[in-house]
Amino acid sequence: MESLPPPADDAPKPSLKKLAGAFVGLLQSHLELLGIEFQEEKARTFQLFVFSGLSLILGLMVMLGLSAAVIIAFWDSYRLTATLVLCAFYGIALLFCISKAVHLARKGESPFQATVEELARNREQLLP
Repeated sequence: MESLPPPADDAPKPSLKKLAGAFVGLLQSHLELLGIEFQEEKARTFQLFVFSGLSLILGLMVMLGLSAAVIIAFWDSYRLTATLVLCAFYGIALLFCISKAVHLARKGESPFQATVEELARNREQLLP
């Protein structure tokens, strides 16, 4: 009978060059994902800025026209009361909008959520 060689104590280990290549590949894919997410976030933010600005301007013009119409309608009898009621209404609406904006700002997700999730998955796979 032929004797089999004794089992090796050390399992073959990947070379440092292969390990570095895998690390660079992993880093490259994460940077590409980060770049894509950054471009998407930049485009979304610009669109949000443009449409918010236009909405603000058009909304102010509507409010100015409606306010003028109400004050003109009550000019002879209740002009001061109409003006104060309009100011109170605008103040309440302003407070509501500010509270809603603060709530949305606090509730917002991280803009690079996919990158963070991918890094977490990689960490779980690499760590024992």
